[in-house]
Amino acid sequence: MYFVELPRPVLRSVAWAQRRWWRLRRPTTFGVKAFLRLPDGRFLVVRHAYGDTARWGLPGGGYRPGRESPAEAAAREVREELGLAIDPVGFEVLDRALTTAEGKRDTVTILTAQAPSHEIRLAAELAEARWIAGVDELDAAPVSRRLKMALALTGRR
Repeated sequence: MYFVELPRPVLRSVAWAQRRWWRLRRPTTFGVKAFLRLPDGRFLVVRHAYGDTARWGLPGGGYRPGRESPAEAAAREVREELGLAIDPVGFEVLDRALTTAEGKRDTVTILTAQAPSHEIRLAAELAEARWIAGVDELDAAPVSRRLKMALALTGRR
């Protein structure tokens, strides 16, 4: 399997058009978010290069349940976005949530795994990534709901 890395302006335009389409069609979608940890207690947060570029969140993306499991999708997204190879069996489901916030019916599975390394390679869809010990290191920057949920479920702050 391969993927094509699109330039950031194209990603922004596609994200804008996709949100408009979702509001009209109201599709059912499935997504994953990966809460990656290091042995020293730090975890990874990312800012995307499209959509809400100021908000810190978790890496992840969409998937089709008939083609891959949430763990397989999380492993694929982490490989594509960060260049980290994590075996799908290394992922553990933290939570599954249904949301209609963006005009679609979206089932998001939050998974966690230990990262094999702190060294990452950012894809164009990510503006920035940081390994942090707590969200206080992000100053007053906004944090995504999924990141807050993962922190609560893992007993972190």
